[in-house]
Amino acid sequence: MRLIVGRIARAHGITGEVAVDVRTDDPDTRFAVGAVLDTDPAERGPLTIEHTRWHSGRLLVRFAQVPDRTAAEALRATWLVADSSTSAAPADDDEFWDHDLVGLRAETTDGTELGVVHDVLHPPGPPLLAVRRSDGAELLLPFVRAIVPTVDVSAGRLVVTPPEGLLEL
Repeated sequence: MRLIVGRIARAHGITGEVAVDVRTDDPDTRFAVGAVLDTDPAERGPLTIEHTRWHSGRLLVRFAQVPDRTAAEALRATWLVADSSTSAAPADDDEFWDHDLVGLRAETTDGTELGVVHDVLHPPGPPLLAVRRSDGAELLLPFVRAIVPTVDVSAGRLVVTPPEGLLEL
């Protein structure tokens, strides 16, 4: 399974560095010198990490295949992808890979089916579960314990205790 570990935001400076929005809780491993990352779109990679540094809270990365600012600018909005088989399973029972959540049935505590998780979004703040309802509408659920207290991957479901009004949005 492919895991998104970052997204190239923009070029930084003139030497080919790019600013990366990190999407992994293990950037030291994923962005280690010598690591190779696939890309989406695929034709922009794979990319080999040559150098990294933190600057103003953002990870700056130089790839071996990117010699200058022009090449770096061409990578804007490229997703950086790793294979999940190179990752240890989450250590905490309350942590999940996005691909573990996609496809789960979302239902309320009384068993009312809300739909199926079709995506996990990562805006600033908590992740959002994008649930496709049977009528085709999309429901966005904050993926926090107060709203999603139970995730049972083996049973293919998660339980939602929505605060008042959430399901009417």
